[in-house]
Amino acid sequence: MPTALVTGITGQDGAYLAQLLLDRGYKVVGLLRRSASADVIGARLRWLGILDHVELVDGNLTDLSSLIRVIETHRPDEVYNLAAQSFVAASWQQPLLTGAVTGIGAVNILEALRIARPEARFYQASSSEMFGLIQERVQTERTPFYPRSPYGVAKLYAHWMTVNYRESFGLHASSGILFNHESPLRGIEFVTRKITDGVARIKLGLARELPLGNLDAQRDWGHARDYVRAMWLMLQEKKPDDYVVATGRTVRIREFCDLAFGHAGLHAEEHVRVSQSLIRPAEVDVLQGDASKARAALGWSPETSLEDMVAEMVEADLVRHRARLAA
Repeated sequence: MPTALVTGITGQDGAYLAQLLLDRGYKVVGLLRRSASADVIGARLRWLGILDHVELVDGNLTDLSSLIRVIETHRPDEVYNLAAQSFVAASWQQPLLTGAVTGIGAVNILEALRIARPEARFYQASSSEMFGLIQERVQTERTPFYPRSPYGVAKLYAHWMTVNYRESFGLHASSGILFNHESPLRGIEFVTRKITDGVARIKLGLARELPLGNLDAQRDWGHARDYVRAMWLMLQEKKPDDYVVATGRTVRIREFCDLAFGHAGLHAEEHVRVSQSLIRPAEVDVLQGDASKARAALGWSPETSLEDMVAEMVEADLVRHRARLAA
């Protein structure tokens, strides 16, 4: 039975990845940062019905000694670094925390592996936010980076350090440059869940309007369930490498709104209003990925359409709010 260590296991991607790994016969160990909200921290794993099937251990990306201890104790065959301060908007308010956790935290794991388990295979969750002010209309692994937020800058540092450890120390270290990916497990602070949650509230009479920021920002959205499969495929390859993971389809936030409201039989223009307080200091206007390399080398392709994903998210939020009303 192979062992996988997953940081960020309680997040959207971590939960779906843990489910995938369990289905493939792995022992799954999740790194857990203790906090005052520990009583609700396993909600996503519980939603998928796998909370009792993973082993959660104490550790912190900012504490190298804790990472070394976890790696020495569990001797993982594969390590997936999904943990981060991952909310782009918050990174302007907490740039040092974002740099410490999202950037240096990744290097702490790489260093712990170099010291304690150099034969393990490592996955770094890189981000399309590294492209930022895009230098090419469609982004590939060769597109120059131009991050536009402290989050994007921190991710870029972690990305290049992953490449450096691969080339300097021979670690099997790969990065997935994942474009936006969503699901019913997405955090409520992200615009896609904010939209589907807002649709559910409005449909059930709990709200009348939905405030949003820039409706013309364009993103390449896929389903997290598809994207964690790409992560796993990268670590099954003989040689480590970096891969863009994307659908190749880009839509505006206002179009995402139209799909979500339309699924509930509502009209977005009757409920959505633009709030200037939600406009970012520096916007990433458009992202569109070319996953040709992942398709050719890994045999990966997305299986869930944008329309099906949006419908799944709206339905899940309707179920959540109906349960609360019934309680």
